[in-house]
Amino acid sequence: MAAGMSPDEDVQRLLIQFRDEAGEALGSPFDVPVTITPDKLQLVCNALLQKDEPVPLAFFVHDAEIIASLEKTLVGQSVETEKVLDIIYQPQAVFRVRAVTRCTSSLEGHTEAVISVAFSPTGKYLASGSGDTTVRFWDLSTETPQFTAKGHRHWVLSIAWSPDGKKLASGCKNSQIFLWDPATGSQIGRVLSGHSKWITCLCWEPLHINPECRYLASASKDGSIRIWDTLMGRCDKILTSHTQSVTCVKWGGDGLIYSSSQDRTIKVWRSQDGVLCRTLQGHAHWVNTMALSTDYVLRTGAFEPAEATINPQDVRGSLAELKDKARQRYDQVRGQEPERLVSGSDDFTLFLWRPAEDKKPLERMTGHQALINQVLFSPDTRIIASASFDKSIKLWDGRTGKYLTSLRGHVSAVYQIAWSADSRLLVSGSSDSTLKVWDAKMKKLAIDLPGHADEVYATDWSPDGQRVASGGKDKCLRIWRR
Repeated sequence: MAAGMSPDEDVQRLLIQFRDEAGEALGSPFDVPVTITPDKLQLVCNALLQKDEPVPLAFFVHDAEIIASLEKTLVGQSVETEKVLDIIYQPQAVFRVRAVTRCTSSLEGHTEAVISVAFSPTGKYLASGSGDTTVRFWDLSTETPQFTAKGHRHWVLSIAWSPDGKKLASGCKNSQIFLWDPATGSQIGRVLSGHSKWITCLCWEPLHINPECRYLASASKDGSIRIWDTLMGRCDKILTSHTQSVTCVKWGGDGLIYSSSQDRTIKVWRSQDGVLCRTLQGHAHWVNTMALSTDYVLRTGAFEPAEATINPQDVRGSLAELKDKARQRYDQVRGQEPERLVSGSDDFTLFLWRPAEDKKPLERMTGHQALINQVLFSPDTRIIASASFDKSIKLWDGRTGKYLTSLRGHVSAVYQIAWSADSRLLVSGSSDSTLKVWDAKMKKLAIDLPGHADEVYATDWSPDGQRVASGGKDKCLRIWRR
């Protein structure tokens, strides 16, 4: 093996041991030249893994990624050459999402600012909510307006797709929730009303818990969280304990519901009976935003981005099949330990929690110089991205909360961010009227996307990787492709 590596005999050699992210050893230690490249490591590691299909891998030594060669990565690290050097391997997404580079459509229709945009779980449909009180559905094959859903009597603040992609819920400033059918644009069932102040956030029960996508959680400025039975059109439970506006609600994959509030706390509830399990305290100001490590897999349900076709289709199969597929995908992303939660606040900090196990945070993440607007785990759960009014996006280690880097380039507040399905790229929308695509691996700007005439409030990347959609103050919805 060594003979093929280098004709030069006096290259320093090291004993290395491959380990997975959990620390399990793969094979036994063996010696390699320090000049070994990631490509060669990949060949060796895949040979040891004995998979039918070789997987793309990334390699790390003491948290530093091996990019050019082992030798270059070890510069500046104190390494005892007598000891075995652990090299951590991380499987990467087998598919690649290409960066979007141009605006293919600028869609007019909304008569006020676009507040939210969201692709359905397969990327087949696109919906937007606006200050003009309508929800609009857009036809992605022709990139034209398809339906205008009317019913709300105030700004549409929040929209959420059911994980089976068959229903869209929208909540407005008038504290009402409507359900819509994306295939026809018509309303499903009755209006869900009960909150006394406006709706701040909506979240559906995960597909692998209930493939009928029957229950919906809503958070409101009235300080309560309501669980709605969308089939019967009535409120099933009211979760009260927060003393101020609830800013965000997440329905986890292990039967817990998480809510963040302006009362500076995060509360953890049991979804089946609505019992309050624990309260997470630590933030010194309003908690604005939360993300679960499993958000992306819960959002996409039974849809596997690696199997996406050029023309997005609904996922086919019986309810039981869909449930199984969603369960397998969830278990794979979740891994051995329970889901992690990250919260972002007006106090400029983020906290990383293991809310199912502990009310103390794993890490307090500081560095932002203004309030945090949004936080998101990458689909593979390894990186946390946070967007702030300090014009930067920061990346953090998704396991430990350790600071990785700052992405700078926006000249004004960053409002919303979205990951590509392969976790390699990140798109951000800002009040500086641009979108920017960032390379998370290289930690730098990939593509600048000017085009909007004013602030960009909302952005989303379709789970099939084909498109980015954005909307904002200029009332236009823009679709970007590669």
